[in-house]
Amino acid sequence: MSSRARPLIAVVVLVPVVAALALWAFAWPASRTAPRDLPLGVAGPPAAAAQAERQLQQHEGAFEIHRYADEAAALDAIEGRSVYGAIVVTPQGPELLTASAAGPAVAQFLQQAVARQSSAEGTPVRTVDVVPTPASDPRGAVLNAAVLPLALAGIAAGAAVTLLGLRGVRAVTALLAVSAAVGAVAAGIADSWLGALAGDWWVEASALGLSTLAVGAAVAGLAALIGPAGTGLGAALVMLLGNPFSGATSAPQMLPEPAGAIGQWLPPGAGTSLLRSVSYFDGAAATGPVLTLAWWAALGLGAVLLGSTLRARKKDGAPAEDRRDLATVG
Repeated sequence: MSSRARPLIAVVVLVPVVAALALWAFAWPASRTAPRDLPLGVAGPPAAAAQAERQLQQHEGAFEIHRYADEAAALDAIEGRSVYGAIVVTPQGPELLTASAAGPAVAQFLQQAVARQSSAEGTPVRTVDVVPTPASDPRGAVLNAAVLPLALAGIAAGAAVTLLGLRGVRAVTALLAVSAAVGAVAAGIADSWLGALAGDWWVEASALGLSTLAVGAAVAGLAALIGPAGTGLGAALVMLLGNPFSGATSAPQMLPEPAGAIGQWLPPGAGTSLLRSVSYFDGAAATGPVLTLAWWAALGLGAVLLGSTLRARKKDGAPAEDRRDLATVG
């Protein structure tokens, strides 16, 4: 095989493989969206709550049931992001509490599931959205749409640092500065302009910046350790797994296993969960996503510094070897 034919064959083979992988990564979760152990609360008198729980268990494997003494306890659980909603049995009839801010698709599914159950039994169910999305973005479209731009911004930051030849502290400083700027701009658009976020502006900007930093540091860190191929590897990890597995348009428990779990360990999924928590739930359940993003950022920045150190040592060692060779010849 000639050397000229090899690049052509590589392109012809690799491009369809990448296209197939991308189609699988995006289409498979979308085509298998359904609840899987979705946390749902049940509250009310023990006998009535037990009956409601038995009815929910007819949806085998769909719900992870949490029992609460009363409506107040169920409400606290929803606001603390322990459950996505709750069925409260009251003397006036059953009541469904939802939180569209935790995922409009999940809230809609719960309404449909409970509505079907109530129509079969002839008992109407009153629905209350206890943590709604902002009126300017009732379907949560802005938060869902923010996942891809933030991922692209992080990839661009990591690639730019690599292409410009920035190393060590200069590379780390550039990544921190770019991420902070992206976080401020994104918060300015999503919160100040579109009104789609409802939390503290600076906390939202920090969350958006940390999400960008986690991606950018990972891309730059891989490039620093293994060369230009690291940029492509980091971008592929974020775009082909992190983005479709993030659960941004639904919830991690609505994705086929293990996609939902994998997505929460990657920056796009952790960033989405963190942004929901700080924007709509006063920071509830934010610790896990923060630690995940911080872990990616720390490892990535550490790899950038390590790669710079290894490169410097290699450069310093080369002249010494050359001098030894000359001495041997002499």
